[in-house]
Amino acid sequence: MTISIQGVSVSRGIAIGQIHIVQHDQLDVREYSIRNSQLEDELSRFNNAIADARQQLRAIRGHIPVSTSVDISAFIDTHLLMLEDITLTEEPKRIIKERLCNAEWALKLQRDALVNVFNEMADAYLSTRRDDVDHVVNRILRVLLKQKPLLHEVPDDHLKNRIIMADDLTPADTVLMQHYGIAAFATEFGGPTSHTAILARSLGIPAIVGLHSARRFVKNDDLVIIDGSTGMLLVDPDKSTKSFYEKRQREVKRYYSSLGKLKNAPTESKDGIPIILTANIELPKDFETVRDVGAKGVGLYRTEFLYMNRESPPDEEEHFETYLNVLKALRGLPLTIRTLDLGADKQVDGAGSQIGQVRSNPALGLRAIRLCLKEPGLFRPQLRAILRASAHGPVKIMIPMLTNIEEMQQVLQMLEDIKSDLDNNSIDYDSDIKVGGMIEVPAAAICADIFAKKLDFLSIGTNDLIQYTMAIDRVNDEVNYLYDPLHPAVLRLITSIIKAGKKANIPVSMCGEMAGEREHTQLLLGLGLREFSVHTASLLEIKKIINNTNIDELSSLIKKVHNTSSGAEVNLLLQRLNTDQI
Repeated sequence: MTISIQGVSVSRGIAIGQIHIVQHDQLDVREYSIRNSQLEDELSRFNNAIADARQQLRAIRGHIPVSTSVDISAFIDTHLLMLEDITLTEEPKRIIKERLCNAEWALKLQRDALVNVFNEMADAYLSTRRDDVDHVVNRILRVLLKQKPLLHEVPDDHLKNRIIMADDLTPADTVLMQHYGIAAFATEFGGPTSHTAILARSLGIPAIVGLHSARRFVKNDDLVIIDGSTGMLLVDPDKSTKSFYEKRQREVKRYYSSLGKLKNAPTESKDGIPIILTANIELPKDFETVRDVGAKGVGLYRTEFLYMNRESPPDEEEHFETYLNVLKALRGLPLTIRTLDLGADKQVDGAGSQIGQVRSNPALGLRAIRLCLKEPGLFRPQLRAILRASAHGPVKIMIPMLTNIEEMQQVLQMLEDIKSDLDNNSIDYDSDIKVGGMIEVPAAAICADIFAKKLDFLSIGTNDLIQYTMAIDRVNDEVNYLYDPLHPAVLRLITSIIKAGKKANIPVSMCGEMAGEREHTQLLLGLGLREFSVHTASLLEIKKIINNTNIDELSSLIKKVHNTSSGAEVNLLLQRLNTDQI
């Protein structure tokens, strides 16, 4: 009998094959005290474990083909960088010395402290970085505990064409398994913003996460089907079901192979309306992929990585050099830099200890522009560096989490003061640099017409806009089912923002996850969106849908959407539209 298990889709595609269950051994961390005479040996044991873990990751990175996109190897590089960070390499040694305890115990204490900080983060993307801490720490612990290498890290063909099931997978696991020829993977935990999920999309591996307790219903070598579009896992499919998905698999393969032809094609609807497609980028290495997919620039450059894994914030020169290198990589393509979007929950990582204590609800606390205006010592160096960089290429400034007009006026005044200082010191900058705001708070969305009169552009941050509108924590498994991009309230806010921009004759883009979700593309076009900023892995697919859409014909659909009373009704309206795309 066929068993269907519903999870969360994180990477589209269909895979059919036998399952291989990855068992991550439980790490039994003993806690014991050591004598003073044992201290040096214990510190040496810890240092050797760090070195061995580093060597393991370098060996894994060596398995990645040179032709592979740089954003894939960057995931392994992130873990290698963490093994250089003092929070993992030096702080446990301090604990060993102070407590005279064993290395495993000290590392576990430090891991728990770091994870607690990440758990308090309001930003879903940043909060899931706790997984990376766990992955790196567990690798070190395995060395300390003298455990054998995990089976999937042994290079052979036993994983070829297999569908992997595990409680969770590290980026290193995923890269290795892809190299060994896996067909897909499914995990019981994890979310769509985890590094592993993002990596699966970059690698083109069908993947599902959040299959809670699924391993109760499967065993090694069972035949299963992964439908990455719906998040469905089918166990022991019957003949007709298997035949249906084999046909669907061939159709999907043809669809994705056709996308590469669109790289140099214009982005334009069938009725001749030009659309701007740009990329969301986080790390400097990611910029090499922008040109690979034919993006027309970067619509969202997250700068938070500059502040992470360090004790003091970056100075103006570090900001400047980073932005200058990015502009060189883009070779004339426009760059939209989002200013610091962190909160009080990030005090350990280079935003400075002056920010204060971690709050119980950081999503509603001192974060993003609120933090920047409260701590100009953090904000001014970044603004000065962006202005200086603007003399070397097309740059825009984007301010996150604006709530009221007073915040925006303070930012604009600070920019004018910095410009005056640059003028006095004969330092070049683009005097006509564009300044825009992320509209991601309902108050700002409702007052978008006011912001549109003062800013040069608006960008809709749907991730937080939906979270705040629905009053839910989107990374909380107990309530994230309420996270609904198609809720009438969300669609009305999006519509009002687009209309406000049009009335003020300024561009409106969307840089949230909704912009990169193919099932929403035609809806957003119908609502009037003309600029999308998406992950590079999604860009060509979004372009294909745009180029196959007659926007004028969507008017009747939009009228029906505006008359619906629930997200479920909107979803039904979109289903046939989206099914026709593949």
